[in-house]
Amino acid sequence: MAHAYFEDFHVGQVIELGSRTIGEAEIIAFATEFDPQYFHTDPAAAGRSIWGGLVASGWHTASTYMRLLVDGHLKQVESIASPGVDEIRWLKPVRPGDTLKGRLTILETIPSKSGARRGTMKTLGELFNHKGELVMTLRAISIVGARPQGGERA
Repeated sequence: MAHAYFEDFHVGQVIELGSRTIGEAEIIAFATEFDPQYFHTDPAAAGRSIWGGLVASGWHTASTYMRLLVDGHLKQVESIASPGVDEIRWLKPVRPGDTLKGRLTILETIPSKSGARRGTMKTLGELFNHKGELVMTLRAISIVGARPQGGERA
C-alpha cells in the first residue's frame, strides 16, 4: 500500500535508498547469464585485464540500483510506471566486496496537464561505493499517482 504520492515530493528532495554489498559469486552469476565477458566471469583472466581483477557488469550495477530504489523508495510510493531512462553512466568499476549505497534526488515535478490524478518526476539516481566514490548515475522519468480524493481508492 502506497504511503507517498506525487504531492509529497519536491524539487531538491534527497532520498537515501540503503546499501547492498556485492560479492564475487553474485558478480559471476549475473554476468554468466546476462553479460558473459571474461572480466566479469573469470577472476584469473580478469586479473590480466586492464581492470586488474574481476569487475561487475554495468548492468549488474544498474540492477542493484533498481533493487535499492524499489526497497528504499518505490514500495512506499504510488508508482505507476516509468517511460524510460534518459542517461546512465558507469563512472568507476564495482568490485567484489564493494558496498553500494543508493541515493535519489528529485530534479523536476510536473503535474499532469490532462487533469489525470498523477504527475511526472525527473530524478537523478546515484550509487556510491564504500569509499564514497560515485560509481554510477542514472537520470530517469517516473509517473507517480496523486493522493486519492474523498472515496477514491489508491
